[in-house]
Amino acid sequence: MTMLKGANVPVPADSVRVEVGWRTGPGVPDVDASALLLASSGRVRSDGDLVFYNQARHASGAVRHEGKRPAGGAVTDTLAVDLARLEPAVEKVVVAASADGGDFGRVPGLCIRVLDAGSGAELARFDSRDATVETAFVLGELYRRQGAWKFRAVGQGYDSGLAGLATDFGITVDEPQAPPSRSAPAAPVPAAPVAAAPPRPAPQPVRLSKVTLTKEAPTVSLAKQGGTSGTMRVNLNWQTRKQSRGWGSKLGRAMAMHADLDLDLCALYELTDGSKGVVQALGNAFGALHRPPYIHLDGDDRTGAVETGENLTVNLDHKERFRRVLIFVTIYEGARSFAGLHATVTLTPQHGAPVDFSLDECTLPSTVCGLALITNQGGDLVVQRESRFLVPERGVSPQRTVDQAYGWGMQWTPGRK
Repeated sequence: MTMLKGANVPVPADSVRVEVGWRTGPGVPDVDASALLLASSGRVRSDGDLVFYNQARHASGAVRHEGKRPAGGAVTDTLAVDLARLEPAVEKVVVAASADGGDFGRVPGLCIRVLDAGSGAELARFDSRDATVETAFVLGELYRRQGAWKFRAVGQGYDSGLAGLATDFGITVDEPQAPPSRSAPAAPVPAAPVAAAPPRPAPQPVRLSKVTLTKEAPTVSLAKQGGTSGTMRVNLNWQTRKQSRGWGSKLGRAMAMHADLDLDLCALYELTDGSKGVVQALGNAFGALHRPPYIHLDGDDRTGAVETGENLTVNLDHKERFRRVLIFVTIYEGARSFAGLHATVTLTPQHGAPVDFSLDECTLPSTVCGLALITNQGGDLVVQRESRFLVPERGVSPQRTVDQAYGWGMQWTPGRK
């Protein structure tokens, strides 16, 4: 159902998927979807009521950011909303979009779709066609009315980006701090000791900064983004297209995917002392965080969900020990290729801006893909987007294939998990 601005329709579903879509191309800014959970005051109750790329899951579990999915010349960024699980105090869920690297006047085909999460049926659609200099948009809102849920097409633009939009709804945004005053400090005034309760920790503001790696801008310095210490979480999440008899081409049928797909996130490492190895679920080589190799695989996930997925943790307090680290992914079972797989990689330093990128469309019978290469350049770790699909030769394992492609020079033996 295509809607006009200001129109509303009932939402006869307990759970919905909200897709923000647009057409991509040269010079088109990246777009990010977000959701704000509002109380009857029209404002958030806390900073946790913003769900977006840096805060992908609401504490209630009712709203989740599921990430982007490219398909041909278009991209969708999806939010999952379980209306039945929303807390009674939440009166409205505002769905917004923000442009990264330009304004919405340069984003063709911007739209929002509300789908029944069970059947996939489209319940509502609104196409935004009048954008000019706006860098953020409230595209629509889900709201309660007499015990039922409805959707309204809004189309309200902001020229202050996600930060301005979020601030208007009560979110405290992390902004650069002003430099301290250079004036001389006042002389201390003696005071009698007074017993007092320990101060409460100040709430941490929401960090909106991020880095998106593309083919045109494939590298980033972690030091320049503030990621110089603590830990860095590397997350891989994915969505799959189920096998279909309607796939017409011979290549398509050969690459058809199954529902029980199992991907493994792995890392080849080389330390400055010359030691090399692999961190992976295969062979239970989960690594270690506080001793070499300072990389740990959290577990073996089979869902690909954005709040879980496959996760590696890298100890940046020992960054001087790394010479290079290659993050890669293999298909363990459930498919013969990455074709039809839509995956997102996010590197989140504890004290820096997240770095993310999506994999390219796979057109090869590939079962192993180099994701990101991290190299030590003068004490700074530099991340390079790879998105490199590799095709193993007959009888050659995916691990040995990626080793040969990147010149790691390791000896491999069969392993199981």
